[in-house]
Amino acid sequence: MQRGLLRTLDFLLVEWLELGSLLQRPRFADHSVETCGELLAMASQLAEEVFEPANRVSDTEEPRIGPDGGVVLPAATHRAWEAFRSAGIAGAGHDHADGGLQLPRTVDMAVRAVLSAAGPNLVPMLLTEGNAALLAEHGSPAQRRAFAVPQVEGRWTGTMALSESQAGSSLADVATRAVPDGTGSADDPLGPRYRITGDKMWISGAEHPLTDNIVHLVLAKVPDDDGTVPTGTGALSLFVVPKVRVGPDGELGERNGVHLVGLNHKLGMRGIPNTALSFDAAVGHLVGAPGQGLAQMFHMMNAARAEIGLLAAALGYAGFAVSLDYARTRRQGRPRGVRDGEQVPLVAHTDVVRMLLAQKSYAEGALALALYVGRLLDDQRTGDDGARARAATLLEVLTPVLKSWPSEWCLEGNSLAIQVLGGAGYTRDFPVEQFWRDQRLNMIHEGTHGIQAMDLLGRKVRLRDGACLRELGAVLSATATRARSAGLGEWAADLERSWGDVLSATDAVWRDDDASAALANATPYLQAFGHVVLAWVHLDLAVAAAGSDHPEAGGRTAAAAYFFAYELPRVAAWLAPVAAGELLCRDLDPALL
Repeated sequence: MQRGLLRTLDFLLVEWLELGSLLQRPRFADHSVETCGELLAMASQLAEEVFEPANRVSDTEEPRIGPDGGVVLPAATHRAWEAFRSAGIAGAGHDHADGGLQLPRTVDMAVRAVLSAAGPNLVPMLLTEGNAALLAEHGSPAQRRAFAVPQVEGRWTGTMALSESQAGSSLADVATRAVPDGTGSADDPLGPRYRITGDKMWISGAEHPLTDNIVHLVLAKVPDDDGTVPTGTGALSLFVVPKVRVGPDGELGERNGVHLVGLNHKLGMRGIPNTALSFDAAVGHLVGAPGQGLAQMFHMMNAARAEIGLLAAALGYAGFAVSLDYARTRRQGRPRGVRDGEQVPLVAHTDVVRMLLAQKSYAEGALALALYVGRLLDDQRTGDDGARARAATLLEVLTPVLKSWPSEWCLEGNSLAIQVLGGAGYTRDFPVEQFWRDQRLNMIHEGTHGIQAMDLLGRKVRLRDGACLRELGAVLSATATRARSAGLGEWAADLERSWGDVLSATDAVWRDDDASAALANATPYLQAFGHVVLAWVHLDLAVAAAGSDHPEAGGRTAAAAYFFAYELPRVAAWLAPVAAGELLCRDLDPALL
C-alpha cells in the first residue's frame, strides 16, 4: 500500500501542485522537494512498520477503564505514539518559535495521509494539532507558551470539548457554566481564571496514559448577574482547561477537576478513547474575549473538518490498495466462453475493474482535493494579498465539500473493497472490513452531512453576494480552457454544463428567499456540488498528466475517464428535486413514517 501511495502523492505534490515553486517562499526556506520526499519516506516506513500492525491490535483491544479508573491502551498503541512523537512531526507545520518545522501545510497533510492510511485513529494527532493551532492564533503569548508549545513538541495532547448529551450539534443549548474564580482571578498570568462546571460527551482523546497532560478547549457560558445561563451561541466563551493544572512557567501542579465519566464503545476508530467527561469546578483560563468562543472554535472546527476529509481519503486509499492487490493475485473463474485452462486473476473480470476504478477515482480524487485545500492554506498564510484573498474565498466554499464528499464516497469505496474480496472481505482475515467500520464515523463527527449541506447552501453560496461561487467558477473555467488545449474538450464541456446546472439550481432554490424551502433539499445539493468539484479535480489532474512522463500520469487519466463516464451524470438526478423545489421531506406528516 505505502509504495503506491507515495507514488500518488509524488504526482500530486510535484507534478500537479508545483511543490518546488511553493518551497521558494521565505517561510519554507529550510525545505526542498528532496527533503520533503525524505520526510514522506520516513513517515511511510513508520506507517508500515509500526502503525499498520498497531492499528489492527487497537481494533480488537479497544480502550478500557482500569482498576485505578484510568484508561488502559494496548502496548502497541504506546509504541506507535512514542514512535510518532520521537519522529518530531507532531506539529510540523507550526512556527520554529513554537517547536515546529514550518513545513508547508500541503506536505504536512501528505504526511498525515500516509499515517492515516495505516492507522486513522491510532494516536491523538488530529485534535492536538488543531488545539495548538487555535491557541497560537487566539491565545495570549503566555497561553501559547504554556499550552500550545508542549502540544507542538508532542509532550502533551489536546481535545475539543464542545458537545453535550442534551445538546448534540445544537451548540446554542450548551449548559456548561464558567464563573470567575474569586478575587484576583482576572489578573492570572495565564489569562482570566474561571471555574468550569458541566458535562461533555463524545470527546476524543480526553483521557489516556500517553502523556503527562491533556489540554481541553471547552465551550462554556458565563452566567448573568442573576445566575441564569444565557441562551444562544453568542453567549459561548472558550476556555483552556488542562487535565493537570499548569503554573505560570509551565510547571505541572495538582490534578484539575476534570473527571472521566465513561467510555463510548464505537463501531470503528477504536484506537483513541472517546469519552464522557465531567468538569467539577475545574480551573480554566479564558481565551480571548468573552462571547467569542464559537468564532474562535470555528478555527479549530474548520481545520478538523479538513483533516476528516483527508482521513477519509486515506482510508479510501487503504481499502483500494488492499483490494487491488487481492484482485491481482487471487485467481478465480475464466473469461466468458472459456471452459478449460487456468483460472484468471480477479482483475481480468470487467465488473471487478469497474469496482477498482470507482475506488481509485474516489480515493485519489479525494486525496487530491485535500492536498489542494492544503495548498490554499499555504497561500492564505504565505501568498501575496491577491492570493490570500482568493484562497480565503475558496476555502469558505470547499471546506464543507472536503468534509463531506470523501466521507460519503470513500465509504462507498470501502464497501466496494469488501465486495472485491467477496467472502474474504467480511472476515477479519483482511483489514477491509475494519476500514469500512472506521470510515463510517466520518459522515458524523465534526459536523454531520446535513450540517455541511446547510452550511454550503444556506451560507457559503450566498456569502458576499455569491463571491465563493464566482471564485470557484473562475477556477473551473480556467481548467476547462487548459483542458481543451490538451485535447480534453469533451470533458471540459461536460464540466461546464454541470457547473451551469449547479448555478441554475442555486438561483432557483433561493428565488423566493425562503430558507425553509431552500434547505429542504440541501443534502442532494451538496452531493451534486461535491461531484462537480471532484469532476474539476479529475480534469485538472488529467491536464497535468497530459504533459507529464510521471509513472502515475496514465492512472490519472484513467480515473478521470471513469469519473466523467460513470459519476458526473449523477449530478442531474440530484439537482432535479432541488431546482423543482420539492417539499416532500419538509411537509410530510411524521405519523406517515
